[in-house]
Amino acid sequence: MANSKTKSKLLRRTRIRKGTMLFKERLLKKVLRGQKTQTRRTHKRTLKPGRVYGIRSSYFGKPEGHIKILRTFKQRLGDISLEDVQKEGFKTLEEFQREWIKINGKWDPNQTVTVYEFQIAEEKINQSKIS
Repeated sequence: MANSKTKSKLLRRTRIRKGTMLFKERLLKKVLRGQKTQTRRTHKRTLKPGRVYGIRSSYFGKPEGHIKILRTFKQRLGDISLEDVQKEGFKTLEEFQREWIKINGKWDPNQTVTVYEFQIAEEKINQSKIS
């Protein structure tokens, strides 16, 4: 039988709608300001180009904005370019690597990730979230 922590995680996962992408609060602010237009994910789920997805920083609550996926492709994490690092909202590869390790626990340059390029899809943005 699953313990309460496991049950809680399962409950949270089921509440994430298929049409939602989660970002850490500090990264969500960059998305809403237009400073982040690309993200790398390790999940198996694939978001579809041309579709609009809600974005938020927690499992619960309404989306804080919407993005339209422009392009998606697979890439080795170590093949990220400086241009892509900047699209991720960072100035240097080292800065991006530090953030990646904070979120994912380790930096493995051979890990294959899914890259999503996107743009803000809605003008109605909660202004308190981007300041």
